[in-house]
Amino acid sequence: MRENGRLVVKCGGAVAGEAASAIIALSHEHPTCVVHGAGPQISLEMERRGLPVQFVGGRRVTTAEALEVVRQSFAAVNAGLCAALGPRAVGLFGDEIGLKARPVPELGLVGDPVPCRPPAVEEALAAGLIPVLAPLAEGPLNVNADEAAAALAVGMGAQRILFLTDVPGLILAGRVVPSIDVGTADRLLGDGALEGGIVPKLRAAVAAARAGVVAEIGDTVVRAS
Repeated sequence: MRENGRLVVKCGGAVAGEAASAIIALSHEHPTCVVHGAGPQISLEMERRGLPVQFVGGRRVTTAEALEVVRQSFAAVNAGLCAALGPRAVGLFGDEIGLKARPVPELGLVGDPVPCRPPAVEEALAAGLIPVLAPLAEGPLNVNADEAAAALAVGMGAQRILFLTDVPGLILAGRVVPSIDVGTADRLLGDGALEGGIVPKLRAAVAAARAGVVAEIGDTVVRAS
């Protein structure tokens, strides 16, 4: 069930500071929930501490030591983004408000987020506020922020999910693809034709689109058919 023009914005850690003005403008038109990452900040701090930085399919392998860095980095990005968004922003941690995920033990303390409807997010939206969610799930488990945003969009009946990123969209043969259907996207993902951060973004956009949410990665629209 799509509800009241709800919008979920996924904001990458690399663009969190620059995204605030766009999010504020969107929030004046739609009830808006923000899910942010902190990838560059986490990797930098892990390298500083001499911890290995490893990704599998766009998801970070997360040990107990790494999870401490993840939480600290999320806290810093969350506080900074909330400050940039102003008094309507409400900082939330997913593991504290009931964000759900299935454990992926082969990656360590990592989870696959599942659609859910956290009461704290509902209450913030009902009050006209902007919930800003750090993507830890109950456990706690580190979850990919793109996938967390998609799961939240589906669970909360959002009409649209927008991935704000430091790239203009899905790029194939040197050009931004304006529109792609989920079948073609699945084939690209399955063939290994893509690599890096676009992989979890496109996978998350496909999951959202299949559930009836309009999904946009920059200037690329992912269509259900």
